Amino acid sequence: MNPPISPSSAPAPVREPVDHAEPAPPPAAVGLTRTGSVLHVRLNPSAQDDDVLSSAVLDALLAVLDGLHDQPDIRILVLSSLGEDFCLGAARREYQEALATDPTGVTLRRAADKAQRLCQALENTHAVTIARLHGKVVGAGLALAAYCDLRAGADTCRFRMPEIGLGLAPAWGGAMGRLITEAGAARIRELMLTCDEFDAPTAHRLGLLHKFAPLDQLDDTITAWTRPLARRSPQALVLTKRMLTGYAKAARTTDTALLDAHLLAAQLAQPR
Repeated sequence: MNPPISPSSAPAPVREPVDHAEPAPPPAAVGLTRTGSVLHVRLNPSAQDDDVLSSAVLDALLAVLDGLHDQPDIRILVLSSLGEDFCLGAARREYQEALATDPTGVTLRRAADKAQRLCQALENTHAVTIARLHGKVVGAGLALAAYCDLRAGADTCRFRMPEIGLGLAPAWGGAMGRLITEAGAARIRELMLTCDEFDAPTAHRLGLLHKFAPLDQLDDTITAWTRPLARRSPQALVLTKRMLTGYAKAARTTDTALLDAHLLAAQLAQPR
């Protein structure tokens, strides 16, 4: 009979090779692609499992727009989304979590102020901004698109301003004044009060879309803008955009955009 194998005489176990490869970095909140003087900025909902404008998305967009100050050769910025929808609105869950952590509302107001800073950055950047819209464009998503200089959407787009239906005033990014300037007070009043969904042809009639096309032709529609814009005099583009922005802001003589964060925080803090 063979003697039992003692631990000291047992063969050493075969160790599996250890993979020391670095874990893949998390997906970025926005994707960037540059072609000549055109910068494509794509919202990336896979980074957060939701098509909403979270703090991470706002921070990423603010960083991109701030970086344009050092890239005057970028003349056009195209804003789109990699998700099934362009955007489903603000990150209300984040707002509730901020309020639960800090009942004073200070943290929430700081987060909401990012929206106002982002919209102002879009309006004031030297680049001509183009919104490429598809799927649902809801609430803050519509506000974000409204601050772009040009807007084109798929003919299957669906738009909605749901804030009142959620028990909130439309207080995101100072968009009410911008929407009224772009589409007119009477129709924006109706759509905000009723929360009715509307389609691409209606958005086109209102001026919220400059063009709409079948989804498979939407990129061609965008290119029909970017190609001639890229050939224009950079100085003429910047000056014209500044003049248009100035006249649009002049129409908002009682712009209360800076109050939006306070209105939002005050409303969310109220017991329901």
